[in-house]
Amino acid sequence: MTRPHDDRFALWRAPAQWQAVDFISDIHLQAGEPATARALGDYLRTPVALRADALFILGDLFEVWIGDDTLSDPDGFAALWAKELLDHSRDTPTFFMCGNRDFLLGGDALAACGMKGLADPTVLEFRERRWLLSHGDALCIDDHEYQRFRHQVRSADWQTTFLAQTLAEREAIAREMRTRSEQRKRSMAHDPALWADVDTDTAREWLRRAGADTLIHGHTHRPATHDLGDGMSRVVLSDWDALTVPPRLEVLRLTADGLLQRRPLA
Repeated sequence: MTRPHDDRFALWRAPAQWQAVDFISDIHLQAGEPATARALGDYLRTPVALRADALFILGDLFEVWIGDDTLSDPDGFAALWAKELLDHSRDTPTFFMCGNRDFLLGGDALAACGMKGLADPTVLEFRERRWLLSHGDALCIDDHEYQRFRHQVRSADWQTTFLAQTLAEREAIAREMRTRSEQRKRSMAHDPALWADVDTDTAREWLRRAGADTLIHGHTHRPATHDLGDGMSRVVLSDWDALTVPPRLEVLRLTADGLLQRRPLA
């Protein structure tokens, strides 16, 4: 997988006939939150004639992914969603870039879902223009604690050791990690200034090296469009939560004329 600090960026060239592509991220699918899951299912079952030519999922599709063997239960939550995604991908090419919650989603799961894996970052070449795609967490460089954690869990040694444990053991570890993450978020909730965001200088450097002028990413749950200067911009995808008021259920569509359109689903 291409690392963010490499000089080379992965490249995906869109077929010439594509007219539009959709981007989503941070759905955080989990059995305990059925409303958001239903909303995603409704979106995936949109009539083919109304769909974009492709769907790009830029990370954190699942709240947690502890290994592709979670698909071994054919009636389990993961397996049911694999079937939903497979049905969608039969008519609409679906691309997946791992996030900070589902970085262990591997080749077996991609095949079961009918998705094509994307490196982070990837340049999408669409209609003779280059767009830089990322989950976004690697760009939050001021969050030193998280970056140390990210480096650890993305290492081959850590992943081999983790995946060698039983599903029950991995579930327990994941719960503990999630609890610590929630405690950390609550400790910073009183002061938004403490929340690490994408570093502007790093984003600009990525765009220069990628030969692109627009970065599209998720992770921060702060949907917005940021002017980075010199004709560069950073477009942040929405997270999904059907239980908020109003619901946060948003798709970003890129059209053949280069326009980015935010499409709320509720």
